[in-house]
Amino acid sequence: MKVCLLSDSHDHIPLLDAAVAEAKTLGAEAVLHCGDVVAPSTLRCLEKYGLPVHVIHGNNTGDMFTLGRLAADPSSVIQYHGMDAGIELAGRRIFMVHYPHYANAMAATGDWDLVCCGHSHLPKQQWVPNIRGGQTLLLNPGTVGGVGQAPATWFLVDLASLACETHELDKARERRAQAPR
Repeated sequence: MKVCLLSDSHDHIPLLDAAVAEAKTLGAEAVLHCGDVVAPSTLRCLEKYGLPVHVIHGNNTGDMFTLGRLAADPSSVIQYHGMDAGIELAGRRIFMVHYPHYANAMAATGDWDLVCCGHSHLPKQQWVPNIRGGQTLLLNPGTVGGVGQAPATWFLVDLASLACETHELDKARERRAQAPR
């Protein structure tokens, strides 16, 4: 199973939409969003893909009440987990949190096959030694919203092999989408 891993969309709908469209084309069967969505309405652009979207909030929480209501809608693909999430997909134990220092600590426990975070806006892949004598994959996909000078990035992760591909979007796509017509 492949998943689209992204974070820090910060209301940049055209970039978020483009990432998930590309990921679905490449075989993604789920989306993991590691926080800083901001406005819950941002996630509505993902409904058309029919993929389950697991989302947590970050430090830019936006309207958590509306996010909870969106997730509670039986027709919604959004699964809101709060400040962090422990989920299982394709037999892999996955932990999601927004903050890298928290993610590093969770990776060190050895309780998870994959730990995902965001916040820094910088893509990073690393194997973290854990207390069980093994290593845990820690992934930060950067910012799909291309916040500031950071590139707009997301990861395609193959859960069977834990192989991870970095993808970068053209930030001009968002400027074109926002241009007055």
